Amino acid sequence: MEYKRGRYSWLLRPFLIIIDITVINVLAFYFFNFNEANLYFFSSAFLNNKHLLYIVYSIVLWLISTSFLKFYQVYRYTSAINIISLIIKQFLVFGIIVYAFIGVFRSIDIQAFTTLKYLLYSFLLIGFIKLISYYGLKTYRSFLKGNVRRVIIIGKGEGAQDLKQLFTKRKELGYALKGIFANSENQKFTGNIADSFTFLDQDKSIDEIYCAIDELTEKEVNDYVKYAEINHCNIKFIPKTNKLLTKRLKTDYYNYLPVLSMPEVALNNEFNTFVKRIFDVVFALLMIVLVLSWLTPLLFILIKLESKGPLFYKHKRNGINYKEFDCYKFRSLKINKIEKGTYITQNDTRVTKIGKFLRKTSLDEFPQFYNVLKGDMSVVGPRPHMLSYTDDYSKKIDKYNFIFRHNVKPGVTGLAQIKGYRGEIKNDEDIINRVKYDNFYIENWSLVLDLKIIVQTMINVFKGQKEAY
Repeated sequence: MEYKRGRYSWLLRPFLIIIDITVINVLAFYFFNFNEANLYFFSSAFLNNKHLLYIVYSIVLWLISTSFLKFYQVYRYTSAINIISLIIKQFLVFGIIVYAFIGVFRSIDIQAFTTLKYLLYSFLLIGFIKLISYYGLKTYRSFLKGNVRRVIIIGKGEGAQDLKQLFTKRKELGYALKGIFANSENQKFTGNIADSFTFLDQDKSIDEIYCAIDELTEKEVNDYVKYAEINHCNIKFIPKTNKLLTKRLKTDYYNYLPVLSMPEVALNNEFNTFVKRIFDVVFALLMIVLVLSWLTPLLFILIKLESKGPLFYKHKRNGINYKEFDCYKFRSLKINKIEKGTYITQNDTRVTKIGKFLRKTSLDEFPQFYNVLKGDMSVVGPRPHMLSYTDDYSKKIDKYNFIFRHNVKPGVTGLAQIKGYRGEIKNDEDIINRVKYDNFYIENWSLVLDLKIIVQTMINVFKGQKEAY
């Protein structure tokens, strides 16, 4: 029987939202006399129906304010103190919203004390329901063994051991620990790290993977991230307890223990993803029709005249969530056996004459607009690295920052490239600055920023053409 991840727990949040909206509107009808008032500024039939107007107003503002305050983002590891804090914050914000509505209806005969009673009764009831659902779920997990998340831990350090104790002792949190994997001869572990991948392939019911990231190689981290992406489970990271926490990843606290997870960046928001994808497809089609349609046959002749081999060069790169894809370029090198991990350097003897021109002007990158159409890449984003470099670069950079970079699609061009950090990596500073600019782009993305980067890239390409001649 196939395991159904999540089951019905996703229904709880919309159910609570409906209950809360019902409470604030039913009590408003009881406490407020909408029929005796006239609207101060407006006179339409709809706006003169004060109760109907308040229902629409309260629903819209309730949804906006609760979204802003993350009122419904309560998780199994959230403490009761945090829930009470959320209730108080929402009480204060919604109080302002209600008094603002009454301020528009200047002639409504409602005393300030009546409004305060409405707010107090509403939030006493809302808070009671919220806490009942919170403790009800804890009881359900502790005694009925329901609403359980199946988890494994990768690592043997202090953080991993603290997390193990939390999962095994705090039954009300609803974590079922299915295994602990670490490279150790100690018999208390389920197996080593290699065994964990066999375990994951056999047991598809795992909901969350907790990795002590400092104990893993970059390849192992990549493999766990790719597994989580393919199998739709969560991956979280356990930092060293004496390590400063990065702002790149979202930090949650399981009691006192920090656990990191990849945040929902602006580029992965559903609406932003849709907008960016539409822009990518339109821009890529324009480049293919207006440029590649005549450039491709021309370069086919020039490249073939100088050296034998294909027009396009295909190479593996890491994309979003480390997913591998074939990245296309116009071939700029002579055909020979390329050693793993080699990068093109200045005065490289493998580069052809036409190849030097293509690389100088970045025209060799233009076939990547086909990658954009396929969905492997975006027009703007962090540039994809060679697979052999992914592990090497991560040793020079904080792993958390490097993982954050792989949380979005790579781009044909990017902020780091227009700032001068492109091509050959000559020293550690080059890759560190490249990742720094990539992360800045991810955190501050906007369509305007994309357009600015594209314009600057075009300016750089024209400069390169002049220098190439």
